[in-house]
This record gives sequence, structure tokens and C-alpha cells, in this order.
Amino acid sequence: MATPDFVLSLREKIGTDPLWLSGVTAVVLRDGVDGPETLLVRRADNGRLTPVTGIIDPGEEPAIAAEREVLEEADVVAVAAALVWVHALRPTTYANGDQAQYLDLVFRCRYVSGEPRPADGENSEAFWRPVSRLDDVDEEMRARIVTAAGGSDVARFER
Repeated sequence: MATPDFVLSLREKIGTDPLWLSGVTAVVLRDGVDGPETLLVRRADNGRLTPVTGIIDPGEEPAIAAEREVLEEADVVAVAAALVWVHALRPTTYANGDQAQYLDLVFRCRYVSGEPRPADGENSEAFWRPVSRLDDVDEEMRARIVTAAGGSDVARFER
């Protein structure tokens, strides 16, 4: 995944020390023949199937970040409809030694237009999948999709 310039600038100052970042998960949904469908991408870096995810740029509104990431990564236009889950992810250490932890904001997004494709090189595939068929999506990402597809406009908070 491409590292945002602001993160690279911070890394010049702090090296590989832990960095707290805000991210978004955009669960894009549309009506399908077999019920609701969600937009999935296969990440080029690790092969995982996920909804579109990304880092919020400094000063960027989180809902705008979700919409931007969907367009950049999958060439799909979507509108953030509801914030459905706010949670801190576990700390992670990347192959280069950089440490980070993310506050993840999960948005349910409404599909507007576009045919999914891996648009920016971060993903090797982009496609629609029925929400009922997520067996090959890991538990963490499946929970984000199921929470968004649940339809509640009240955000879930971890305690």
C-alpha cells in the first residue's frame, strides 16, 4: 500500500516508533440479485479480501476520506451514509519495522456508480460479492461488513 506523504514526513522525525493514525473502512453496499452485495478488494500486499480501507489525510473529513478511498482504489463512486463502528485496532509492525496503531471508523456507503476494478495498484482485484457469501473473508473484516450491512444508524463502540 502506498504510504501517504504526511506519514513519510513524520517517519523522518520519529523513525519506526509507534504512530497513532486514523483510518476508514468503507463498506459499500448495493442491492443484488441474491440480496445485498458488498464491494470487496483483494489487497496486493497480502492477498486478503477486504472492504476498501485507508488512512484519513490531515484535515480531511472522515466520510470524505471513505468516499475518496473507494474511488481511488476501486474506481467506484459511493456516498458515506452512516458511521457504524468506531474501534481501535491492535498495534501492528510492518516489514520495514514501522509501528502503527489505527483508530478505525467504519462507514456504510451507498453505491452510486462505476464498475469495480483495481484502480491504483493497491489491490489486485475489485468486485461485488453477496453479503451472505463471506466465508473467505477473515473474521475481522467480516465483522466490519456485517456491522455495516446490519442497517443500524447507531454507531457501535467497543467497551
